[in-house]
Amino acid sequence: MPQLPAPDYPADVRARLEADAKEVIARYPDSRSALLPLLHLVQAEEGYVTRTGVRFCADVLGLTTAEVTAVSTFYSMYRRKPSGDYQVGVCTNTLCAVMGGDAIYSALREHLDVGDGETTEDGKVTLEHIECNAACDFAPVVMVNWEFFDNQTVDSARQLVDDLRAGEQVAPTRGAPLCTYQETARILAGFPDERPGAVGATGGAGAPSLVGLRLAKGETSQPRVVSPRGESVKDAPQPGSEHLSSHDAPQKTSASDPEHPAGPVAEEGE
Repeated sequence: MPQLPAPDYPADVRARLEADAKEVIARYPDSRSALLPLLHLVQAEEGYVTRTGVRFCADVLGLTTAEVTAVSTFYSMYRRKPSGDYQVGVCTNTLCAVMGGDAIYSALREHLDVGDGETTEDGKVTLEHIECNAACDFAPVVMVNWEFFDNQTVDSARQLVDDLRAGEQVAPTRGAPLCTYQETARILAGFPDERPGAVGATGGAGAPSLVGLRLAKGETSQPRVVSPRGESVKDAPQPGSEHLSSHDAPQKTSASDPEHPAGPVAEEGE
């Protein structure tokens, strides 16, 4: 049986979204370039990209619904089904995973009694594992509606989701104040962030990320320059001294040489 056409928004909602869409489209030289923010706009309306939202984007951009659907299903930031007010994402990429991210994710699945991408019965929290969010300095990291909650533990993550479900005020470790997923979607569509304290808010970089910047500014001592293999460099460490790198005093190895399959080659006179 062929699928029925998607229903339209009520007239007042449609008029409001058309006004917003006109503002978004005006930012781009080619209207179809506005598709990503418009998908955020319709997601802000119902909490996910509905068939009605897809039809709306297609209508205002002169695209087919198939073209809009292809984009909306490609990117993970667009939801395809109803979900919670708070998207709780646990980073399970390598560093966060070994620092405790895997344990946090497993604990939250059990604590909330949900699987990946599933929502609690009260409609408050959707749990998922996420890819790296460039916050490795603060591993393990949990994100709620794309705001950072750094250096989490199993216990702190459980308390976080409990507070969200209870309607308690929850403050991210850094960055802007927390808001609902639909409010976040409208901000991502490019509209002003009206949250108190959000102006000028930044995630900030951790100390390890700033080491290179401090070195460039001369705010800390320069690392010792090591000598390249086979060359003499002034102040290079002498044989027998403590080395920062194997390049300081290289061993003559030839493990990849079929004619010399043994380990380190002894120096003359040894």
